[in-house]
Amino acid sequence: NDVTFEFDRSVTDVASMWACATPQVLVTARLKPLRAIDQLRASVKRGAAFASPLGLLVHLLQDQADILIRIVRDTTASVDALEDSLLAHRLGDRRAELAAMRRTLVRLQRLLAPEPGSVFRLLNKPPAWVNDYDLQDLRESTEEFSLVLGDLVSLVERIKLLQEELAAMLNEQTNRTLFTLTLVTVLALPINMVAGFFGMNVGGIPFAANPHGFWLLLALVAGFTLLVGRWAFRWREQF
Repeated sequence: NDVTFEFDRSVTDVASMWACATPQVLVTARLKPLRAIDQLRASVKRGAAFASPLGLLVHLLQDQADILIRIVRDTTASVDALEDSLLAHRLGDRRAELAAMRRTLVRLQRLLAPEPGSVFRLLNKPPAWVNDYDLQDLRESTEEFSLVLGDLVSLVERIKLLQEELAAMLNEQTNRTLFTLTLVTVLALPINMVAGFFGMNVGGIPFAANPHGFWLLLALVAGFTLLVGRWAFRWREQF
């Protein structure tokens, strides 16, 4: 499977290549241009030589591992930047970006995970025409590829934890906003109640004939509002 795509492209750009190795020739088939093949072609033009068809395949697998290492390294740098922003409380809502990276890495992991197992089965029962030098190179490249896949799995888990932390922060921010709205509503309740009572067109309204009735009523409402506010903030500190 070709992993030579960037994160700004669609994950459908991933393509596969089929290979058949014999003692004298290596035959490959593909439907789309692959970056790993282009790198291998460039290496041959620069004078790279191979002692056997399996050596050519090993070089191709190493190029694929190098591309995967680059993708993991670039994604790790992006995740580090997002994590630093999260710790500094300057991340904002980057859930879509994290979800896109995680989705791409999971697809990449699903496509590439079977490859080391297939190669290890080949190493356990190699063809008779494969020499020990090629087997050793194939084993080393496969082990390196497996380590990179392990780093990819760890990166996916790291992005998952970052998503959970971001969701928790957004949830906490939402709770604070709701508490502020609730507190404003509670503080405005005495004023609304008094305004409702004094807005009734009925007789017996208190302080109607008192020249200082407005200020007395204002002091009463302000005092009651302060008591309610003190109770609300004390309740917040308890929880």
